[in-house]
Amino acid sequence: MAGSGPRGWADTKSLTLQVLNGRWFMVFACLLIMSAAGATYMFALYSPDIKKVLAYDQSTLNLLSFFKDLGSNVGILSGLLNEITPPWVVLFVGAVLNLLGYVMIWLSVTKKIARPKVWQMCLYICIGANSQSFANTGSLVTCVKNFPESRGVVLGLLKGYVGLSGAIITQMYFAFYYNDTKSLILLIGWLPAAISFAFLRTIRIMKVIRQSNEVQVFYNMLYISLGLAGFLMIMIIVENRVNFTQQEYGASTAMVLFLLALPVVVVVIEEYKLWERKQLEMNGDVKIVTEKTVVPTEEQLEVSKEPVIYETPESTEEPPSQSCWKTCFRPPNRGEDYTILQALFSIDMLILFMACICGVGGTLTAIDNLGQIGTSLGYPTRSRKTFVGLVSIWNYLGRVVAGFVSEFLLKRYKFPRPLILTLTLFVSCFGHLLIAFNVKNGLYLASVIIGFCFGAQWPLLFAIISELFGLKYYSTLYNFGSAASPVGLYLLNVKLTGHVYDKEAMKQLVAKGLTRNKDEELTCFGGECFKLSFIIITAATFFGALVSLILVMRTRKFYQSDIYKKFREEADKAAETEMAMARNGVTNGHNQTNGRS
Repeated sequence: MAGSGPRGWADTKSLTLQVLNGRWFMVFACLLIMSAAGATYMFALYSPDIKKVLAYDQSTLNLLSFFKDLGSNVGILSGLLNEITPPWVVLFVGAVLNLLGYVMIWLSVTKKIARPKVWQMCLYICIGANSQSFANTGSLVTCVKNFPESRGVVLGLLKGYVGLSGAIITQMYFAFYYNDTKSLILLIGWLPAAISFAFLRTIRIMKVIRQSNEVQVFYNMLYISLGLAGFLMIMIIVENRVNFTQQEYGASTAMVLFLLALPVVVVVIEEYKLWERKQLEMNGDVKIVTEKTVVPTEEQLEVSKEPVIYETPESTEEPPSQSCWKTCFRPPNRGEDYTILQALFSIDMLILFMACICGVGGTLTAIDNLGQIGTSLGYPTRSRKTFVGLVSIWNYLGRVVAGFVSEFLLKRYKFPRPLILTLTLFVSCFGHLLIAFNVKNGLYLASVIIGFCFGAQWPLLFAIISELFGLKYYSTLYNFGSAASPVGLYLLNVKLTGHVYDKEAMKQLVAKGLTRNKDEELTCFGGECFKLSFIIITAATFFGALVSLILVMRTRKFYQSDIYKKFREEADKAAETEMAMARNGVTNGHNQTNGRS
């Protein structure tokens, strides 16, 4: 379409603006933000440095891990901020917190500042990790609101990139800093902040437009992400067997960056199609569409414009002076917009919260302790990086499979999402048992199972919340659902796993006739270090699966209905309004032309 001369430059400029301001470029920006937003899953890589330099025992390290996950998952502040400000404000605050928190940890570990107290380290890591909730809220919640009929697909794809972020950042870290693990903390500090700053103006709430090939576009992006995941998987296997130089890591990182940028091709193709359609409409070629149709009268056009004002018809039905506390125990039907209090006091939310305390808390305990588990069970040091990579890749696969497959099963067979959550919890029990009974080389398979199940739980949790309680206050409810993670982690990691590990380590010291030096880390060796903890975690996860079955029974009829009907109707009304206005413009244009002739 774009040729030479002034018209060609004008078309090029118009197309460029169409791409940069379009919904699909916003999705691409969200993918990049999410690809660097999973630094909290890399704790197993840099936690040994914290433990060694600051002479922590396992209980103290697990306390630090708890505050990390408290920060990353308790995003009530980011949710409330997103309710009253545009998404760029949320992303900006998150970038500042990320930079501040992780740089302070880096300064502490490299001894560039005085040794901080334990509470100060907990504060630093909580602040740094809390930036993840701001990134999730600012980009992921915005995407779900912009694509309400494809929310399972959106959640699966975006959360999938969060799962991959651990492996992506690991590759970049080796290319930039090679084996300097302390510098990994610095990379985690500046990289996510830089990406968020770059796309502050891009992430925004946009008008919902029904597009017939919408899901197919997301599938095209999924295929690219699968290629990225496959490449990372191959690199993890090769790097575990061959010692790479920094230059070789640089080459692999260049390929990773290319695959990260590749979705922009999909974006340009889709936005070009939309731009071309707009050009045809502006040139008056839309009369082909309106051929053999009744041209609406001026009165009909005036009526057709009325739905433009139509945004939230429910708001006129409730008395304006009615207190939210009076309605918190009188919720609307499932799928309608709940208030925050109605959702928090809902039995469905309590069941979902309890199931995720057990499920997410158990899998996250395993992920955060992979480094120590590998050391205790006698795995080589190089395997520690392999475990983190495996968890990252399978975390990604769990997220995209749960998002895309659950959406397909729901739309095609009315298969309820809570039942998929139940099955995921049952499967994760096998991963915990492999660790508990120290099966030979079982930690590799356990990393795969636990990574997949941990990843699968998140898009399922967030999609269920959006479906049961509506999208009006989704920013806040989304972050409330995330709060199940630190609660479960505190109970299963700090109070259980850390305590049992330190008790067994002290028992081993006493058996050797030694006493612990105050400035030495406390280390435990053997299968008993984590055995009891993971047997209990398995039992807790099994209990969580049983609890989630209650939600399956309660929501069975709801998921058998057409849960996306109201979103289709709203989008159709908006499309009809836009078409009527376009026809009005065409009619007026023809009348003016006829008047001049």
